[in-house]
Amino acid sequence: MRLVPGQAGWAATGASGAFVTDASWLAYHPSPSKPRFVPPAGAIDAHCHVFGPGERFPYAPERKYTPCDASKEHLFALRDYLGFERNVIVQATCHGSDNRAVMDALRAARERARGVATVHAAVSDGELRELDAAGIRGVRFNFVKRLVDSTPREVLAGIARRVAELGWHVVIYFEAAELPQLYDFLASLPTTVVVDHMGRPDVTQPVDGPEFALFVRLMTECPHVWSKVSCPDRLSRSGPPAYADVVPFARTLIERFPDRVLWGTDWPHPNLKSHMPDDGALVDVIPRMAPSAELQRRLLVDNPLRLYWHR
Repeated sequence: MRLVPGQAGWAATGASGAFVTDASWLAYHPSPSKPRFVPPAGAIDAHCHVFGPGERFPYAPERKYTPCDASKEHLFALRDYLGFERNVIVQATCHGSDNRAVMDALRAARERARGVATVHAAVSDGELRELDAAGIRGVRFNFVKRLVDSTPREVLAGIARRVAELGWHVVIYFEAAELPQLYDFLASLPTTVVVDHMGRPDVTQPVDGPEFALFVRLMTECPHVWSKVSCPDRLSRSGPPAYADVVPFARTLIERFPDRVLWGTDWPHPNLKSHMPDDGALVDVIPRMAPSAELQRRLLVDNPLRLYWHR
C-alpha cells in the first residue's frame, strides 16, 4: 500500500494567512507494511487524528506546531488496509477548539467513526448538541505544556460536568511527572476519564517502580479511569519495530484492567522527532501486549464499542 502524504505545507504569503509546515515535521509513513496480526472482526482504532486540509480547515493561530495535511481519505484507507473497521478521531491541538475537520470526517464516515473534541469554557449548549449529533462522544484536556497553554482546572471541571450530562467522557493527556499533582483532580471528575498513552511513563524505569505504580494505583482506586495502551513509538528507548521496553507496561494494564483499556495508531503521529513509525509494525505489537484472543477482543472491539457506540 502507498499512502502519499498530503502537501507538506503552503508558501507563506504574509497577509493571506497561509502557513508553512514546521521544518522538523516528519510526514506520516508513505508505505506502511501489511501487519501479520489480523485484528478481530469489528476492531477499532481508538486514537487517531485528521489535520486540515489547511485550505479548508485552517490551523489555529495559537497553535504550537504546524503539521502536514492528513486527510480523512488517507485515514480511512489506512483503517481498511490495517484490518480495522472503525476509528475514533481525536481533535488535534493544532486545530485548537475548532472541531470542523473532525466533524467533517465523522460525517463522511457515518457510523464507522466517533470523535473526541476540544472545547472552550464558553461553548454553548447548542454547540455541544451539534458536536454530539456529529458523533463526538468525549472532550480532551491537554496538560502537556509544550503543546498547549494551561487552562485552570476549575474551568476544565466545569466543562466535565456539562459533558457528563451528554454521556460523554473526558480524555486526559499528561506526562508521568505531572500525575502526583493531577491525581486528585482526575479522581474527582464526574464522568469516565480516559488517559492517553498510559500517562507517558518513563520506560527506562521498572514497570513495578514507584512512578508507574502511581498510575496503576489511580486505575485501581478509580474505576472510572481508563487508559489507552497506545504510542509505543513515543515512549520507547529501544525503538522499532518491537518497542520491547514499552510492552511490559501495556501488558500490565491490559491484564489488570481488561475492561478499561483502548488501543490506537495515533496516525499521523504528530510531533515525532526521531522516527516515523510503520503503522503495520505498530499493529504487530498488539499480540505481545494482549497475548490472548479474549484480551485482544476486549481491547480492540468490546471496550471502544461500549465507550463510543453506546448510543
